[in-house]
Amino acid sequence: MRELDILTFGCRLNAYESEVIKAHALAAGEKDTVYVNTCAVTAEAERQARQAIRRLRRERPDARIVVTGCAAQISPEAYAQMPEVDRVLGNAEKLDPKNYGVTSEARIAVNDIFSVNETAGHLVQGFEGKARAFLQVQNGCDHRCTFCIIPFGRGNSRSVPLGALVEAARKLVANGYREIVLTGVDITAYGADLPGRPTLGSMLRRLLALVPELPRLRLSSIDPAEVDGDVLALLADEPRLMPHLHLSLQSGNNLILKRMKRRHTREDVLAFCDHAQRLRRDVVFGADVIAGFPTETDSMFDETFELVETCGFTYLHVFPYSPRPGTPAARMPSVPNAVRKARAARLRAAGKAAERRFHESCVGSKTRLLIETPRLGRSEHYAPVRLDMDALPGTIVPASIEGVGPQALFGRLTG
Repeated sequence: MRELDILTFGCRLNAYESEVIKAHALAAGEKDTVYVNTCAVTAEAERQARQAIRRLRRERPDARIVVTGCAAQISPEAYAQMPEVDRVLGNAEKLDPKNYGVTSEARIAVNDIFSVNETAGHLVQGFEGKARAFLQVQNGCDHRCTFCIIPFGRGNSRSVPLGALVEAARKLVANGYREIVLTGVDITAYGADLPGRPTLGSMLRRLLALVPELPRLRLSSIDPAEVDGDVLALLADEPRLMPHLHLSLQSGNNLILKRMKRRHTREDVLAFCDHAQRLRRDVVFGADVIAGFPTETDSMFDETFELVETCGFTYLHVFPYSPRPGTPAARMPSVPNAVRKARAARLRAAGKAAERRFHESCVGSKTRLLIETPRLGRSEHYAPVRLDMDALPGTIVPASIEGVGPQALFGRLTG
């Protein structure tokens, strides 16, 4: 009988929750089972999940296949109807140990995600094959961007109390992790549902103070409309907070942002990036961008392209617009698919060029690397660095940057 397997699609929050799934399934003694933790952010993500499910059944005809994640939460019947699938678990149900190791079970266990009003702090011990750990601080989203289906997979925003975060962070550091990435659906909404309404920044300050043994803390995607002053203050005075901010940008045109129902403007993003760079000159930015949103004209797209160039976004995650049934944007006048793809390709090329320029600016500098594999590490700015000799994965080591390759910087250990 083969062992338990987890196949994860999508975001870092899913990666974190896959570790929770693994822990519950192993504790229940499950064998020869594959959990497919799906993503619903694009139609392509769902297509890949369905393709993987069919391939798994061909490769493992006797295995039990359980589908969960956002796509399963939103469309449970569609996955239950696939002949390859044995069970469908919702996003709340996948985190409940009662749903593992049971002999009598419903084919679909998916409840109303909007009925969930709290997020438990799960004590994940580690992440197999990973040098850094993820820590969930928040789940769900109270906003309703017109292109996004994710609130219907995740529910409303709810935060993990500080005490549970501190306990989990201490456990991860004790287990050898030198860097923790805080993750969630909308982490800048942290604390609005908790007593006293703490902000993300105040939580970060307390977490770093209460876990002084943690060398590096990194943020996942943040909403420029919600970032509080404490986050920026920490960026200025706390070297353990990594100088790499990934913004949920989506567009650089104000009319498109309004039609997306985003809460920031082009001018807000420019001001945010300028302020952050004044506080910490070495900060770098990444961004999520949608190309070809409904009604986007060439001139509107050009504004997005210009904003990417002006702010110097070093890492771009570019998505050609993908209509999601049930969202307002899916009913708006669409941009031809070929145009969406061409705009996405242009943005990706700009992102690659910006990344190259940043890498070239690093040559001759000193850095500290989190080692991922014996000859590959990541700098504080998340730049990949290939080394001239082996280093121990999971450690943080000093290095000098000697050159630039096609996919990574070249570095030399100095310690």
